[in-house]
Amino acid sequence: MFKIKPKCSICEKEIKGNDVVFVKMNYPKSRGMTEIKAYLQNEGEIICEDCSQIK
Repeated sequence: MFKIKPKCSICEKEIKGNDVVFVKMNYPKSRGMTEIKAYLQNEGEIICEDCSQIK
C-alpha cells in the first residue's frame, strides 16, 4: 500500500497529523464508503491553515 504524504497546494508544506487544513473540492455526487485521506488527496485541493489566512 502506498503511503499518502499530503502537501499544501500553495506552499508545498507537508501536512502532518492533527494539522488544521482546508480542502477545496466539489461536493461528491455518489454515496458510499471510501478511504477519506486518499479521497481528499485525489479529489481536493489541500490548503494549510497559514495559506488559508493569506487568501
